[in-house]
Amino acid sequence: MQIHVIAATNRQPAWVDEAYQHYAKRFRGKIELITTEIRLSKRSKHSEIQRARADEADRMLAAAPRNAYSVALLESGSNWSTAELARRLAEWMRLGVQPCFFIGGPDGLGPACLEAASAQWSLSGLTLPHGLAKIIVVEALYRAWMVDEGHPYHRE
Repeated sequence: MQIHVIAATNRQPAWVDEAYQHYAKRFRGKIELITTEIRLSKRSKHSEIQRARADEADRMLAAAPRNAYSVALLESGSNWSTAELARRLAEWMRLGVQPCFFIGGPDGLGPACLEAASAQWSLSGLTLPHGLAKIIVVEALYRAWMVDEGHPYHRE
């Protein structure tokens, strides 16, 4: 099974990349994690934010696999517990579905990503920087997989 994480981002601090890779490299065997970073659209004092979000959304959707189960990361999305994410991950694996997680840039996800999403997931009621959101997503996915595998990484 392939899991796709598509994030609108520019260069992140080294600690973000290190933390993300710390978890990303743990995916071996049944799950392959594919990360795609979409460069942020140029923003200036006079640029139209809606236009930048729409451009980023178009590029994110172009990078997503066809027929993926798309999940938009939103502060207003549904809260999923680790057990709920593990249940969803097991179901996606059983059905042969490729989940694709969209992480927006500083101005959020464009409307096209929201319309394409089969689900909306909130990592927290807080607004998180997209670099930190990437780390949380990959750790949560790894933890959910370990729950499904009965691995002791996850302890309640």
